[in-house]
Amino acid sequence: MSGWVAVAGLGPGGEGLVTPEVGTALAEATDVVGYIPYVARVAPREGLVLHPSDNRVEIDRAAQALEMAAAGQRVVVVSSGDPGVFAMASALFEALEAGPASWRDLDIRVLPGITAMLAAAARAGAPLGHDFCAINLSDNLKPWAVIERRLRLAAEADFAMAFYNPRSKARPEGFARALAVLRETCGDARPILFARAVTTPEEYLRIVSLGEARPEMADMRTMVILGSSRTRVIERARGPILYTPRSIPDEVP
Repeated sequence: MSGWVAVAGLGPGGEGLVTPEVGTALAEATDVVGYIPYVARVAPREGLVLHPSDNRVEIDRAAQALEMAAAGQRVVVVSSGDPGVFAMASALFEALEAGPASWRDLDIRVLPGITAMLAAAARAGAPLGHDFCAINLSDNLKPWAVIERRLRLAAEADFAMAFYNPRSKARPEGFARALAVLRETCGDARPILFARAVTTPEEYLRIVSLGEARPEMADMRTMVILGSSRTRVIERARGPILYTPRSIPDEVP
C-alpha cells in the first residue's frame, strides 16, 4: 500500500471536538508524529507507532513524516486546534519545498480541526461575529517590531483580535508590551476575554476591560480575544455573553 501523510487538527482539547475525518485517519495510520502533549492525546493501539518530539523541532518532525510516507507508511502529523493555524501544516510544506523532488508526488492531506480561537469564542458568545484577525504573539519566528506594527494597525482598523501564544515562562514580558500597545492605540474600554484550557476540565473564562487586563491573566494555554469598539457584554445571572454585532452603521468611517 502506498504511503501518505495527513496533517490533522485534534481540536482545542475535548474529545468531542475531534472531527470524524481526523478519527478515521488516526484509525488507518501506522505512525503518529507530533509535539509531546499532542501525541499523548492519541490512544495507543496495536500496529500504531507514536513519535513524540519537542516543540522546537517542527521542520525535523515534518521531514521525518515525509520520509516515513515515502517509505510506504501511513503517517498522521498531529497539531492542536487546526493544523493550518500557527501549526504543523506550514512546517510540513516548508520541509516539502526544501526536500527531495520525489516527496512532491506523495499523497498529502490537511485535515482541518476546531481552533482554540473558535472554541474560546463559542464559549464566550460571539466576539468574532464581525471582521477579526488572529495574531501570534510569540516572537520565536518573527521580530517583535512586526508584532507591534500588526497590533497597532489591527487596533486602528477596529478589528476584534484573537491572540495565540500570549505569554510563556521564557518571554513573560511580551504580553505586557502587547497590552501597552493596545491601550495606547485603542484605549481602556474594549472588553477582553481570557479563555484558558477551553473544553478541558481546567477550563476557565474571564472577561474584563482592556484597562483591567494584566499580563499574569494569560499563559500558553490561554486564548485571548480583544473585542472591537462595537463588541458588547450582556450581563446575566448565568454568566456574561460577549458578542460583536453583525453590522456597522453607515456613519462610522
